[in-house]
Amino acid sequence: MARRVFLSYQHRDHGRAKGFNLMRHAPNLKLEFSVRHLLKPVDSTRDVYVGSEIRKQMKGTSVTVVLIGKGTAVSDWVRKEIKWSLEKRPANGLLGIVIDPDAKIPAELREYGADVIDWTDPADVGQFEAAIEQAALRAGRGEAIAAGAGVSSGGSCNR
Repeated sequence: MARRVFLSYQHRDHGRAKGFNLMRHAPNLKLEFSVRHLLKPVDSTRDVYVGSEIRKQMKGTSVTVVLIGKGTAVSDWVRKEIKWSLEKRPANGLLGIVIDPDAKIPAELREYGADVIDWTDPADVGQFEAAIEQAALRAGRGEAIAAGAGVSSGGSCNR
């Protein structure tokens, strides 16, 4: 079984989100992604409709991964996606992944206390699976499911 992940990113980072999404095909990682706008963008300029469609894509996910580029910290949509992730019952775990060396961490991730890892020079893609698993466990999203994720199924944070 794999963790189902919602990938949040600012529009300018679309190409790198597509690259990150390719990790789901790595044979040793147990991840599924629900990624907005990668294959079929929401065809509307109405914010209420777009928000509704994004929340539909979040259903069934247990972790929201926020790709942190240069403009992510000021993105209204990323801010909303973090908020919606925390409003889910149970809430999604949150994980930030820095994709630009000088990117600012969104305040909402700092306030939650989310782990943030650096993808500007990754040593091993396996670190992402372990970090995603830890975010899910911290949010109380079940027992550890990723083999070799390097996390224990002991206590979890009830934030």
